[in-house]
Amino acid sequence: MTNQFGHVFVWQNDDLRCIAMPIKTGLALFLGGFFVGTALCATPSTYPTRPIRMVIAYSAGGPVDIVGRLAGAKLADAAGQQVVADNRAGANGNIATEIVAQSTPDGYTLLVGSNGSIAINPSLYPSLKANPVHDLAPIILLASSPLILVTHPSIAPTSINELIQLAKLRPGSINFASAGSGSSAHLAAELFKGSTATNLVHIPYKGAGPALTDLVAGQVQIMFTGVSATLPFVKSGKLKALGVTGAKRVGILPDVPAIGESVSGYEVTTWYGVFAAAKTHPAIINRLYNLLADALAAADTRQRLSALGADAAGLPPEKFAPMIRQEVAKWAKVVKDAGIRPD
Repeated sequence: MTNQFGHVFVWQNDDLRCIAMPIKTGLALFLGGFFVGTALCATPSTYPTRPIRMVIAYSAGGPVDIVGRLAGAKLADAAGQQVVADNRAGANGNIATEIVAQSTPDGYTLLVGSNGSIAINPSLYPSLKANPVHDLAPIILLASSPLILVTHPSIAPTSINELIQLAKLRPGSINFASAGSGSSAHLAAELFKGSTATNLVHIPYKGAGPALTDLVAGQVQIMFTGVSATLPFVKSGKLKALGVTGAKRVGILPDVPAIGESVSGYEVTTWYGVFAAAKTHPAIINRLYNLLADALAAADTRQRLSALGADAAGLPPEKFAPMIRQEVAKWAKVVKDAGIRPD
């Protein structure tokens, strides 16, 4: 089948697919026995016509998973199609990135990733099989949230300035836990070190859970980590909250200052976004953006994100893409200056 532009159409799996090439070229390839992998013809009024696979870059129960599943459920309601969550943890998100980057660019395989897998990994891993910047198409920035700097009660400082003073008075005496070398929490601490000219000792763990457990037990002294995970410990007095890493205070902890109030220019946010394979048709990207943006605008979605210490974002592709490039450059400098290598 052809259209008025001389493009070749074929039916595959009950979906009309388009080979965007002149008819003579298309027929030559077809008759020569070649099959050209193609994207779904851009028809926003009909997409999607079958279930969508949403690949989540980290394990179940973590913030990326929680935000991703929330987005997936809302997308399913709005699109009228099932959205299947598929957790593919491993290699700091690289496995999930590869799956989506190498998938057919038709909008039926999506990625939920974070700043760790998208903006930090390109500097940590010199030989990526799939580069998030070049091999993915950003759809929407779903949400962002700060980390929180918490300490064990046994450590004396009760403010950011007091912590800096102690670290300078006794360099190398304060250790900090992280979810692993190259994790967002690790880099947040390295940026803090560089911004304050302090010497803190890194103790990497195999995940945020074990690190937080040892912090509560007093095996390590401080940690940058997610707000929602530490909130019960802060409220019970098992941990002290010194500051949040965002540009402003968070509503669920209004008395905890932003670190930037004491350390000029310091800001770190963890963000969560949805991506498709590169070369996915812009009309499909736009359709997905509109569906997800409407979902984020709903009051119940914002309330659920707020309970996690996150703010709904809704940044569109044309603004999300340059933000990612800025983040890549920011963390590349931190990785280089600190000499960080993945575990």
